[in-house]
Formats: sequence, C-alpha cells, structure tokens
Amino acid sequence: MAYYSWILAFHVMSFVSWMAMLFYLPRLFIYHRENADIKAFTDIVQIQEYKLFKYIGAPAMWATLLSGSVMLYLNSAILSSGGWIHVKLFLLVFLIAYHFSLEQIRKILITNPRYKSSKYFRLYNEVPTLLMIGIVIMVVIKPF
Repeated sequence: MAYYSWILAFHVMSFVSWMAMLFYLPRLFIYHRENADIKAFTDIVQIQEYKLFKYIGAPAMWATLLSGSVMLYLNSAILSSGGWIHVKLFLLVFLIAYHFSLEQIRKILITNPRYKSSKYFRLYNEVPTLLMIGIVIMVVIKPF
C-alpha cells in the first residue's frame, strides 16, 4: 500500500490524457466531415486522427485500465464499499466501447469522408463528457 498514492496519481494522469483524446478526436471528425471535398485537408486530418488515437489515446486508455486494476487488486475491499464502484465500472465499460467506436469511425472516414454528418459528430462528441461526469461523481461523491 506504500505505493498506492503513486499509482492513484498515475491513474488520474492517464485518465486525463485518455479523456483529452476522447474529447478531441470527434472534433477532428467534425473538421474531416465539413471539409470532405478538400483532399489535402482531409489527408492532414487523417494523420492527426491516427496519431492522436494510436500514440495518445490507446496508451492512455491502457495505462488507465492497468493502474485502475492494480488499485483494485491492492484495495479489493473497495469492491464491497458500496454500489458507487460498480456504477463507475459500468460507466467505464461504455467509455471503453466509445473509445473503440472512435477507431472504427476513423477507419470509415478514410474511405468515406462523407460518413455521417458534422451535426452527428457534434452530438457524438458529448458522450464522453456525460460518462466522465458520471464517473467523477461516483468516485468523489460516492452516492451509493
């Protein structure tokens, strides 16, 4: 338990980095879609989307999951401390699914830059915010 606070700090940093990607990648999809007729622009945005997902988002997600798993292992009593942790983990499943959906969308936009509308992506961009709000409330407030 001596290193628990360090693992928690790493977990929070990883989560913040992961959320940054989850917030910004759909914004790039909006630009991609709104400029679908400008090949030079979409070529550049595709590179940004790829690098953001592969070099920031994916490592940050895995670091978040690994550090969270280590914390649960070191403090397994938290699993019986109330329903808040179960709600948090439930919301986490949706956040992970959202993460992988972004990779699917990124790949689709390469071959079909007119996939969905920019309005769709603006709405889709709100999903991680709602999940993050729920996760933070569960961890800080522990309402259950």
